[in-house]
Amino acid sequence: MRQLTFSILFCCIYFFTYAQQRPNILFLLADDFSYPFASVYGDKVVKTPNIERLAKKGITFTNAYAASPSCTPSRAGMLTGKYPHKLGEGVNLVGKLDVNIPTFVQLLRNDGYFVGFERKGWGPGDYTKMGYAENPAGKEIGFKELLQEIKNDEPFFFWFGTNDPHRFFPFGAGKRNGISPDNISVPGFLPNTDEIKNDLADYFHLIERFDKEIGELLDMLEKSGRLENTIIVLTSDNGMPFPHAKANLYDHGTRVPLIISHMGNQYLKNTVNTSFVNLIDLMPSFLDMTGVKNQPQVDGLSLLPIMKGMKKSNRDEVFLERERHCLCRVDDGMLAGYPMRAVRDHEFLYIRNFRPNRYPAGDESIPGTPSIYGDVDGGPSKALLIDNKDDEKIKYYFNLSFGKRPGEELYDIKNDPFQLHNLAGDKKYDDILKKMTLKLQNWMDKENDPRRNGGGDEIDRFIGTTKAWITKWGIVFEED
Repeated sequence: MRQLTFSILFCCIYFFTYAQQRPNILFLLADDFSYPFASVYGDKVVKTPNIERLAKKGITFTNAYAASPSCTPSRAGMLTGKYPHKLGEGVNLVGKLDVNIPTFVQLLRNDGYFVGFERKGWGPGDYTKMGYAENPAGKEIGFKELLQEIKNDEPFFFWFGTNDPHRFFPFGAGKRNGISPDNISVPGFLPNTDEIKNDLADYFHLIERFDKEIGELLDMLEKSGRLENTIIVLTSDNGMPFPHAKANLYDHGTRVPLIISHMGNQYLKNTVNTSFVNLIDLMPSFLDMTGVKNQPQVDGLSLLPIMKGMKKSNRDEVFLERERHCLCRVDDGMLAGYPMRAVRDHEFLYIRNFRPNRYPAGDESIPGTPSIYGDVDGGPSKALLIDNKDDEKIKYYFNLSFGKRPGEELYDIKNDPFQLHNLAGDKKYDDILKKMTLKLQNWMDKENDPRRNGGGDEIDRFIGTTKAWITKWGIVFEED
């Protein structure tokens, strides 16, 4: 009897200790935050001390990419660990995420985790139209309330979905908060004008505002006594909301910050990793970090071996994709997207545009709607290019972002970091072009991509869960 009592007591102590030791995860997901606009990546203008604090206690990845440069499919890919084209209607902006596809939220909750989110979770879109009783990111709750609500031994996963630095920026906020537009180096795909610099300064201000909130979240964690046992993951759903960036497969549309930090001693500290990461890798990583068994088959690759220093890389390249972003083309009843696929390695970026007869930024206008080049977020930079498209100093940049593109694009990353000079027609690069074309085609065949062999037009016929129009300066939502 004494031995049985001792065994029961030991088991109770073991399981209580196990529950306490299972790590919490704080997932810091920015909205439209491009690499390299943080001080940890060498930017001299943006001040991000709290992101630096995370980097010193973790791994900073320099080649992390969103699977799609569009909010809804990118977030759906993170949730499921699958390439967006495998998510049916979930591949489009405001598309439907099938409730039967396992997400890390469902699996963590089933394994004893309290899962909550604040602000922007999965989205944009209407989750009530797809069989979900709540946002796919979990229970909506403030972080402060979560820390008060959960039990001392209850592990949590919290998704902090800031809306920063998404448009629309408070005009002049950068200058008012000490960011000098004169110190900003304008990306090569935008004209070097005062309007662009001021717009970038306002964008940088929202990055700094996000950084400040990170500090507040860390303070809450520390006061709660849970900081040491919390893994903190910071990234963004896609790149900056400027022409030639967001909704494009160029680096400033897909390449994002990624830092994984832990105040304990389980993982590498103050380390920079240059290997490729697709954000679909987060789903299996979260499950491995928390010890979830019986995981579903996914396309993502767990980062845990890299975090532990067991290996340096999972991928030699990343494959990227995009379907319909906004409703902005007259074709097919305004449902036509701009399908693209790409492969990016350390030397080259190869992009395949499957419907080059369409405008990548959307039509100039659509009769009966306020849409104006609707795949580019409205704001000062967009307005400047449109209003001055015939100006000799601006025409090049306007065509770069709003003009039609050829079926193939090839860029030398080291010599052309802003992807301005298409080498696909240069005979000197024929061998590189063939190699990258074959690499992308093999991936599409392996992953059963509906766009292989010229197909996939059924994707354009998927109806979104909500509707909005992007204008020159803003956005107009359409009520049901």
